[in-house]
Amino acid sequence: MVRQRDLRKEMEQKSPSKEVAEEVLSDVDAERAFQEHSEAQEQALMAKVTELQKANQELCEELQMAKNDHNMATGAISSLQRQLEIQESQLRRTKSEKETLQKELRERENQLQAMSTKFCNLREGRKHEEMMVTIEKENCSLRQTVTKQESKLAEQNKLISELQRTVSQLQAKVLVNEYHIREQQRAQEAIQSQADTLQHTEQQTKVALQCLTSRFERYRSKIIQATFSTAGSKSPQAELTDEEVLEAMQKIINERMEFHQMLKQKGVKVPSLYSLDPSTSSPTNSRSSRKSPLK
Repeated sequence: MVRQRDLRKEMEQKSPSKEVAEEVLSDVDAERAFQEHSEAQEQALMAKVTELQKANQELCEELQMAKNDHNMATGAISSLQRQLEIQESQLRRTKSEKETLQKELRERENQLQAMSTKFCNLREGRKHEEMMVTIEKENCSLRQTVTKQESKLAEQNKLISELQRTVSQLQAKVLVNEYHIREQQRAQEAIQSQADTLQHTEQQTKVALQCLTSRFERYRSKIIQATFSTAGSKSPQAELTDEEVLEAMQKIINERMEFHQMLKQKGVKVPSLYSLDPSTSSPTNSRSSRKSPLK
């Protein structure tokens, strides 16, 4: 608007003719209308681009969600595998401690056997009672040690059993997670395969439908041509419906049957209408046979 006012002032100052000024102003108005039209088209294009960018963003978010799910499943499997390795390490350490305790227990039993042998050898003598007391004390100490070791061994066996159950559960979880991941991958592949198959089937169906439509149109055209090519028939002035074509064919068939019956009544030998050779049933032969009575 400012530019228009400036141009008007310049035209009033420079040009003494009002017609020239009006022409310039009309050109300015046309240029402004063209710019407004261009801006409207640009805004429409920007709206379409924004819509496409929004759709692309949604697809990217769905893809990112799928990737995050896959990463979470992979992280869970890695965590379970680490837990499994830790449990296996604890199991090996517990087995080693069990073997050590069993070795100590055997050594204690050997000591006890040695003390028993020593007691048998020292059965006679003054120190018999003292040896008996000492041996009894040692036996009590050994029994207590054996009891403690057996209790500790039972606890270790219980811990080993629990660790084995935990390891089995972790292995089962790992197998289940791997099975779910494989099932998801197979499902995605199956969906993609079904989509490709449906697309291919759709293309084949379209092609077959086009072929059938073309054949039907050719067959219908031939029927119309054969029906309205007989003598005395009027060519259709407009497109015929299927009912009109059937009525015209039925009329020709009835006329032929009446003519055939009339010839038979007059004693003319004519072949039966129902025993005609199939080779004569082509559109050309049937058209010629329909024309002959009228001649």
